[in-house]
Amino acid sequence: MMLNQHLLSILIWLPVIGGALVLLLGDQRAPMARWVALLTAVATFVLSIPLYTGFDPGTPAMQFVERMPWIASLNAEYLLGVDGISMPLILLTTFMTIPVVIAGWTVIEKRPAQYFAAFLILEGLMVGVFAAMDALLFYFFWEAMLIPMFIIIGVWGGPRRVYATLKFFLYTFLGSVFMLVALIYMHLKSGEYSVAGLQALPLTLVEQRWIFLAFLLAFAVKVPMWPVHTWLPDAHVEAPTGGSVILAAIMLKMGGYGFLRFSLPITPDASRELDWLVIGLSLIAVVYIGFVALAQTDMKKLIAYSSIAHMGFVTLGSFIAFDIQAGTGTLSGAVMGLSGAMMQMISHGLISGALFLCIGVLYDRLHSREIGDYGGVVNVMPKFAAFMVFFGMANSGLPGTSGFVGEFMVILASFKASFWYAFFASVTLILGAAYTLWLVKRVVFGPIGNDHVATMEDVNGREFLLLGVLAAAVLLLGLWPAPVTHVMESSVKHLVEQIVVSKIPVG
Repeated sequence: MMLNQHLLSILIWLPVIGGALVLLLGDQRAPMARWVALLTAVATFVLSIPLYTGFDPGTPAMQFVERMPWIASLNAEYLLGVDGISMPLILLTTFMTIPVVIAGWTVIEKRPAQYFAAFLILEGLMVGVFAAMDALLFYFFWEAMLIPMFIIIGVWGGPRRVYATLKFFLYTFLGSVFMLVALIYMHLKSGEYSVAGLQALPLTLVEQRWIFLAFLLAFAVKVPMWPVHTWLPDAHVEAPTGGSVILAAIMLKMGGYGFLRFSLPITPDASRELDWLVIGLSLIAVVYIGFVALAQTDMKKLIAYSSIAHMGFVTLGSFIAFDIQAGTGTLSGAVMGLSGAMMQMISHGLISGALFLCIGVLYDRLHSREIGDYGGVVNVMPKFAAFMVFFGMANSGLPGTSGFVGEFMVILASFKASFWYAFFASVTLILGAAYTLWLVKRVVFGPIGNDHVATMEDVNGREFLLLGVLAAAVLLLGLWPAPVTHVMESSVKHLVEQIVVSKIPVG
């Protein structure tokens, strides 16, 4: 019982403390630092499981709530809690940190203790983002997590790491400044920073428009949406494998989560009025960025652009709710669209993380990300080839994999809003198959590309375990998505009920 009362705090601060301990051990005791990092990551994941097993899916109310005074003069609290929207994302965060630690086990030779410490601290801060129920606390975690990722790309990144790091930091930080202005304005109006209080705060349409646009700038950069997406390919290409995995699997999801937690319930009238803007940008991301991915010669860049296209489904599923409700007067389609957006976030986290780990396996052997340097990998790495083909199929939305579930739900919901929304959204299934399977064909199949490929060794036990666990998760979620959709159902329905009620003051 005591554990449940402070479970969220443990999940936030255990990896932070573990990261500090790894730092203290230092590079001189690198083997011990690696084991401490792995044990901390595994312990954090194991301790996060009670969030699921002890969760009551029948209520949209916040659970595992913790409340303490924080900054009394601002009426800001250390307020934590989870619902069916945030809890699956916390589990995804704690789960994906483990393969990141294992993937860097022997690969990271430069400052290994600092590398693992940065990821553990980042994990704690990311859990804080999803658990914070005080807007100022949310902003603290939102900005603080930039620091370890800044260090990860800047220290262990590629040749253009400084450029990529600065671009990543400036885009995300400047976007967030507008969110802070909006939060301060609402605090001055309401006297509190509680997310629930801000969601209940009456706002005129003009106020909602400005607040919505401020949130849009912050969350669109993080997703990222077109046209503020250009930092992502550079960050992915220069980041080490672990950095790319966390960036794609978790950090992009924070933009989608921000829309669901802040934009839709706090500014429902402005969201309804400006939904066309987000839907339009989402469809551009889905279609145009898909064509951009086709033109890439760098494996990491191709998967980075693929992430932008797939995240377009998240924002599309989140905002078609208004058009569905206006067109049919029912809430079931809106619930399906939002549930599809959530499923897409979870699924994309697993698949994109796995694809970046696959690219990392190849890079560790050949030290090249160029597609043209490979070819015929199946002839020397048959086990790896099987994983690469499987994750490629999942990225293309193959039925039976998790990649199909979220996209199918969003497309189905789009039909209830507009045939053209569904038509353009469906195009990504064709484009996704085109660029992903073309990548697989050029890298995995055909004759051996060069003499260096002929010397490559198949995956070792550590790599097989990593990819095998992720493949099992992708398959399980594709064949049986009910364990995830069930826990989020009440929270998504409650969100839809919130957004269909106007917050404009009467009189």
